[in-house]
Amino acid sequence: MLKYTLKRIGYAVLTLFVLITLTFFMMRMLPGDPFLGDKTVTGTALENMKAKYGLDKPVIVQYFMYIGNVCRGDLGTSITYSKPVRDIINEAFVVSADLGIRALLFAVIFGVLLGMVAAVKRGSGWDTFSMFVAMIGVSVPSFIMGALLQYFLALQLRKVFGVTIFPVQGWGTFSRTLLPSFALGLSSLATVSRLMRTSMLDVLNQDYIKTAKAKGLSGTQILWRHTVRNAIMPVLTILGPTVASVLTGTFVIESIFNIPGLGKYFVMSIKDLDYTMISGTTIFYGGLLVVCTLVVDLLYGVIDPRVKLEG
Repeated sequence: MLKYTLKRIGYAVLTLFVLITLTFFMMRMLPGDPFLGDKTVTGTALENMKAKYGLDKPVIVQYFMYIGNVCRGDLGTSITYSKPVRDIINEAFVVSADLGIRALLFAVIFGVLLGMVAAVKRGSGWDTFSMFVAMIGVSVPSFIMGALLQYFLALQLRKVFGVTIFPVQGWGTFSRTLLPSFALGLSSLATVSRLMRTSMLDVLNQDYIKTAKAKGLSGTQILWRHTVRNAIMPVLTILGPTVASVLTGTFVIESIFNIPGLGKYFVMSIKDLDYTMISGTTIFYGGLLVVCTLVVDLLYGVIDPRVKLEG
């Protein structure tokens, strides 16, 4: 287990190194200059600003300087906001994480339940309803779903009842979190429910399920002891990428619902060519994806003893 863990950590570090390198050089290939948007910065002031952020040096020198700073935990100072990137991430990601966790819990809990019900009640109305929800979740992008929810559940309900049930925008109260969480988590819910249904149907046809029935075990015992435990493995496989996907997907939802999360900074940093902010947020989300994938790999051996990590 220790050897496997160390190997996976090594792969994770290598992945982050490649990500940092690609992001650094691809940013320098973008047309434009991060200081040209400010008309007040000209001449000597422009040269001083470039020197302050190390942009007056050759690109290869900038690269090695940046790698050294990242290894020390320094993501640099944002050109646009004149604040350390690490401080901006610490402040803004709290909101993005809150939104992402709510959406993820919604997607996993209801996705697994819908998939289970659809498999156990195959061919019934529940099965049809589950697949309809999955089809909507896969087909409709989150930004379209967010706009539809705003129009029908916020604006139209307010016209009908005369009171605001679901606020159109903002963040803070519980009612404000419902629509963005649903819009963000619906796509992942669809993926989880479809995968859980397919896996459940496969497990229900296995010989050990028939043996359990022959031994006289109750339906509840068979469902939770044998069926769900084995069927949930494929869902666990995609859980790592799903977590990262939900958290990075907050960018669009935050813009639609005017949520003060990290997505706002990421989008604006690209618009303003804020090199340090782009690199910092990319490294942060890349590291988040790598960590989630690593945790999922290690959980295999905990949930299913048949998985031998040492092999």
